[in-house]
Amino acid sequence: MARHNGTRGWYGKVVGAALGVTMLAVGASIWTAQADAAGGPTPKPATSSVKPVDVTIAHSSDQGARGVNITIDDGPDPTWTPQVLAVLKEYGVKATFCMVGTQAQAHPDLVKQVVAAGHRLCDHTVSHDTAMDKKPVPYQSRQILDAERMITEASGGVRPMYYRAPGGAFTPASRKLAASRGMRPLGWNVDTKDFERPGTDAIVATVERELPNGPTLLFHDAGGDRSQTVEALRRVLPRLKEQGYAFGFPVR
Repeated sequence: MARHNGTRGWYGKVVGAALGVTMLAVGASIWTAQADAAGGPTPKPATSSVKPVDVTIAHSSDQGARGVNITIDDGPDPTWTPQVLAVLKEYGVKATFCMVGTQAQAHPDLVKQVVAAGHRLCDHTVSHDTAMDKKPVPYQSRQILDAERMITEASGGVRPMYYRAPGGAFTPASRKLAASRGMRPLGWNVDTKDFERPGTDAIVATVERELPNGPTLLFHDAGGDRSQTVEALRRVLPRLKEQGYAFGFPVR
């Protein structure tokens, strides 16, 4: 799994603010005070819904051998998330949105739109630190648990079903914690590299070339200009349908 360090300037601007939010949460919430434990208090209002899931990193589709999972990272973003949602709706495709906690907190209306459209939520940490696997376990826990809380609150009570480590920076501790919170660790098979803005043709070609590697495709709806991503989805989705693929969700 590729790491995306140093390629998305948007994160350089928000990490400081995001970490500031996290530190405020440390002093203000029982959640963060207990975040270095194996799990924390269940976020309200979904108190009774948390069931542990498999700790292994999921790549497969619930649609089987001809299934494809569309996953969208780093949002929600007020410019690009609505456009991605519109394309997905046009082709009747459901996706998994891996949201950054501070983005979800800033745009709860978009989180609710994602849920209302039938898509699934994924915890993508508070500040998208691609080096978090090198950080202490309490730090990893805060990143995961605070983002879970932010996303759940922004959605109106719908909890993330998956956890995707930024840049694939999983650790045994982070996977165990996420799984204990009912969030299946989520990987990817096809990195479209759309965050580099290589051109729509290049993004589409990457999907076609690498899809035999597995069904989970990685796109982005934040972190910069995502017009190429929107256009690539507009071309990829109907093409895959014509080839007999069924769109689904990652296994849990």
